[in-house]
Amino acid sequence: MKRKHFLQSVLGASAFLGLPFTALGNDSATIQELINNTKRDVKGTMFGFAADPISKVRVGIIGLGNRGNTLLEMFQYLVENEMAEVIALSDISEEKVTKAAEKLAVWQSKKPVLYHKSKTEWEKLAKRDDIDLVIIATPWDLHTPMAIYSMENGKHVGSEVPVASTIEDCWKIIETAERTQKHCMMMENCNYNEEELWVLNMIQEGVFGDITHTEGAYLHDLRALMLHDTYYEGQWRLHEHAERNGNFYTTHGLGPIAFYLGIGRGDTFSHLTSMSSRELNLSIAAKQYNHPIQTYKCGDMNNTMIKTEKGKTILLQFDVHTGRPYSRINKIVGTKAVHDGYPSRLYIEGEKPEYWGHNWLKEETYNEYKSKYQHPIIKKLKTVSQGFKQGHGGMDFVMIYRLIKCLNLGLPLDINVYDSILWSAITPLSELSVAANSQSIIVPDFTGGTWRKENPLEIMRDII
Repeated sequence: MKRKHFLQSVLGASAFLGLPFTALGNDSATIQELINNTKRDVKGTMFGFAADPISKVRVGIIGLGNRGNTLLEMFQYLVENEMAEVIALSDISEEKVTKAAEKLAVWQSKKPVLYHKSKTEWEKLAKRDDIDLVIIATPWDLHTPMAIYSMENGKHVGSEVPVASTIEDCWKIIETAERTQKHCMMMENCNYNEEELWVLNMIQEGVFGDITHTEGAYLHDLRALMLHDTYYEGQWRLHEHAERNGNFYTTHGLGPIAFYLGIGRGDTFSHLTSMSSRELNLSIAAKQYNHPIQTYKCGDMNNTMIKTEKGKTILLQFDVHTGRPYSRINKIVGTKAVHDGYPSRLYIEGEKPEYWGHNWLKEETYNEYKSKYQHPIIKKLKTVSQGFKQGHGGMDFVMIYRLIKCLNLGLPLDINVYDSILWSAITPLSELSVAANSQSIIVPDFTGGTWRKENPLEIMRDII
């Protein structure tokens, strides 16, 4: 029963439909069979999907904690320039929605409607007929039900990461988006960071040649924040580490890599294997803080290896337990160049291999590449965004601006529902692999086969 409970938590109940109970006790019910049992009939119809233009996008925001407040601030320019309007705000805390409304009043004269009286008040926001887009910035386990409910009620969705936590929920979100013909974008801000966009532009311009290998990560010491009384409401993030083991935060590293490799646009994830180290650092910190939870399932470091259908490899790392400087690694290895992040360094291959001289570019030459290949989005939005709050060094503003602008113009979004699901699904798949002694897991095709068509990246469009 413990095994069944674990598998249901990462796969969902649909994995067990039609499966005899006795199969759970033997090898006849392999993990891959259970994964395959979750599959739903998806069409891939949201690739290139463009909704009707919305001249002024009417927005509702659910979740006004740390992240929700940052996203709210990104709307100042958009509101003042008649591109968007914030209609309603929702949170379980009256204090949070009230403070958010006060912040909004600085740049928007129309007062938002506030929802806070119960844990289900957000449903009233999603049902309103004067909202076009619902922004979700709540704890992880609420993202899927809120996204599905919002689409069912005729809203486009922008969800914080991850958009889904079980394989069954991955299928449900795609199925709902295709049926309702509503956008569901996971708002992965690192895809809009200046360094990642610069690297992407160089890849598109052929600087790296053919890519063979990439590495990405989320290496960020969160111990003090997870153990804090109020930073994560109810310490929800800490409880995830007490109960699960895998890579819980794939998308900061994987989102940009997926764009580098054209995932969903001519290539896709084939299979993965994952392993976690033992856990020490978080439990030591919990004892130092005298926290009641002092045992955690999540290992300090998770390494997940992914191979694509075209034979490219990805190393994805996750560690929020260890004291260290922040890093997303951002390594790209090609036939002509290599990039390493944190700090950013670039190597350019000569005309042919040499015995010596394998050095990173000197600062002057590096800066020449940085100037020459700066992404057009960054060039133009640096001027637009002056005087406005940026969020995470500017990438939050660029992300929200692009989301709203695409809706204004009636264009496909930079990140579609299939991207959102492919990147999110690596979390439950990593948990399954870890639990099965790093068994190789085949990644489901969530695209209905449409990944085979080589399409250009929407994020390369010059729309400002």
